[in-house]
Amino acid sequence: MDNKLHDEPSSVTAEHGQVLVDGPDGVAVSLTPDAAVETSDRLLEAAVEAQGQKLAETLAEKERAERKAG
Repeated sequence: MDNKLHDEPSSVTAEHGQVLVDGPDGVAVSLTPDAAVETSDRLLEAAVEAQGQKLAETLAEKERAERKAG
């Protein structure tokens, strides 16, 4: 599995009753509308969780720096 972290969002279109996702490195996925809706929900949930993790780490680093400074 490619563990490269991508910072470009995927392109998403609807054609002929399908949702087409074109992502980085040639990734291409065709989804039914129902699968696309569920995937969207899962992506949003995971994105919110990841943002929270980044915020928690930033706050922890700030607290460590403040304790070290005195």
